[in-house]
Amino acid sequence: MTTHPKPGFRPANPNFSSGPCAKRPGWSAEALDIAALGRSHRSKLGKAKLERAIALTREVLQVPSDYRIGIVPASDTGAVEMALWSLLGARGVDMVAWESFGSGWVTDVVKQLKIDDVRRIEADYGELPDLGRIDFDRDVVFTWNGTTSGVRVLNGDFIPAERAGLTICDATSAAFAQRLDFAKLDVVTFSWQKVLGGEAAHGVLILSPRAVERLESYTPAWPLPKIFRLTKGGKLIEGVFKGETINTPSMLCVEDYLDALEWARSVGGLDGLVARADANFAVIDAFVKKAAWIDHLAIVPETRSNTSVCLTISDPDVTALEKDAQAAFAKGIVSLLDAEDVAYDIGAYRDAPPGLRIWAGATVETADLEALMPWLDWAFAVRKAELKAAA
Repeated sequence: MTTHPKPGFRPANPNFSSGPCAKRPGWSAEALDIAALGRSHRSKLGKAKLERAIALTREVLQVPSDYRIGIVPASDTGAVEMALWSLLGARGVDMVAWESFGSGWVTDVVKQLKIDDVRRIEADYGELPDLGRIDFDRDVVFTWNGTTSGVRVLNGDFIPAERAGLTICDATSAAFAQRLDFAKLDVVTFSWQKVLGGEAAHGVLILSPRAVERLESYTPAWPLPKIFRLTKGGKLIEGVFKGETINTPSMLCVEDYLDALEWARSVGGLDGLVARADANFAVIDAFVKKAAWIDHLAIVPETRSNTSVCLTISDPDVTALEKDAQAAFAKGIVSLLDAEDVAYDIGAYRDAPPGLRIWAGATVETADLEALMPWLDWAFAVRKAELKAAA
């Protein structure tokens, strides 16, 4: 039996997963308008719903009026792959990666598309690569926020306004919680399952006029699957960006996204969403500064994510263990918190260093994170006692 007393308060919502993420506060299935369910997405009603989702995305995310927004299949992954397969190959590519998803895009470009002229600009978990090495006369692929490392770029200042290449940005865990510099971005992708807590399966693809120009002037050397095709006869398929989706969407997921977007408007739009995520991060950051056993995985404070907050166990007795034992220790903390129903799904990503990953996006209530922090201390103390007893 443990001698460590449990904290007196519990989070009202223990969902701290980094995707799919917590639903917006007060969400219920009864809040969804189900009139479009069982109807064709091509019906007047269905298309109106999709057009509304695009319009609200533009409003809340503050997307420039001359950028196209399309709802595409296969979550953020589908949106990124669509961009890579449709746009790359016209010039050399700089692949910038500092965590698993960015590294996955490197693999796709090098091993699947087999583009010859590829430079890899990479860094270990917890760090940003040297962004000064990027050549923007080339195409550039990068993540704005490293979901599995908790490391983000602070802004778009490292990208020149005048550039020959395209910038392709996977912004899935940044959109709606961090300010994206659209003037510096030619392709932006995300999934609404992240910061807005929508149901998964769909991605969003945003194209600048420069990206559209590339699509209409360049044909890749490789064949494109139907779900990747954005042009016909050398012209952009405009319908994709007006609610005429490439494949059949789930109207239930679209309705859930509409509900999340309306909630986002109610909390102040992008300003309100960013403020909520910043407040949530501040709770975790204050805890880390006081706790002697845990630290941020992101080394430089300014690069720490306000959504996917990745933490590493810095206690000397734990860091002295073999890596597998460190991972087991961290998993033990995760299991304890899960069993107590105070935090679900907060283990580090499988390819990341051992530790915890706590989602702090806008749909998470600050009070729930405040209630969770003492439970982290409790779970660590229990596991540390077990470690000493086994020594």
